[in-house]
Amino acid sequence: MSKRCSVCGRGSQSGQRRSHSNVKTKRRFHVNLQWRRLALRPGTAPVRMRICTRCLKTRAKKLNAAT
Repeated sequence: MSKRCSVCGRGSQSGQRRSHSNVKTKRRFHVNLQWRRLALRPGTAPVRMRICTRCLKTRAKKLNAAT
């Protein structure tokens, strides 16, 4: 299973660890993915998907603004 958001497509990024002596080694920054059951359209059955927390936050913000 890929570490990729089902909504926005965000995936892992590569970067570097820095030790005290400033030695660089490769590392990966993973996306904070959560399993959620979401209705894609109002009135439809919810679908289980892996969604990043940024998308969850944006979705909650849009739902609160609509009410």
